[in-house]
Amino acid sequence: MPLHKSYTIAPNTKLLVWKITESLEELSNGTELKDVCQSRIDSMKSEQHRKGFLSVRKLLNEAGYTDFDLFYTEDGKPHLKDGKNISITHSFSFSAIIISDKSIGIDMEIRREKAIKIADKFIDKEFDFLNTENVPDYVRRLIVIWGVKEALYKMFSRKGLSFKQNIDVAPFEMDDTNGTATVSYMEIEGSYPFYFEEIEDFTLVYSIDNN
Repeated sequence: MPLHKSYTIAPNTKLLVWKITESLEELSNGTELKDVCQSRIDSMKSEQHRKGFLSVRKLLNEAGYTDFDLFYTEDGKPHLKDGKNISITHSFSFSAIIISDKSIGIDMEIRREKAIKIADKFIDKEFDFLNTENVPDYVRRLIVIWGVKEALYKMFSRKGLSFKQNIDVAPFEMDDTNGTATVSYMEIEGSYPFYFEEIEDFTLVYSIDNN
């Protein structure tokens, strides 16, 4: 079973990561879906997307839930029926979820130089501390910043929240595996911790609202 890791990262906060190595049939075996979710996966043209969708349901099972415990509000944010908060991500051969009593967000991205071409679309002030001459380090940092902003966007799930204009990541060191970011949008005004780790060719980032 390719449960890559499962651990408690804070009181009442659990993180689970799945490495997708199974066939679509293997992932489907024993996985019960709500009618709306079955229709959704049937409409997916990409096998990779189907695998990501099903692997998230495997993670739910590992955490003691099923697809029937998961629902989405009008803003597209996932929730659990027992009142716990959940955030979901999947990227190519990995998927991950984080479950907590607190507001949380998670993201996982593959590390590739493509991020350099689109960097100016999601960062601004962060260019001040990025070293563009050291390409490997530059890409690694870009992916962390991208993941932080994705995670915080998921945490707040607020239409109009801009990665570039409303979320600023403070200078951080890769060896620290953590940092802080500020969000300033409408009534949201605060600093939020983030944590990251590199898993094979991917970077996992999550944030917890301790305010």
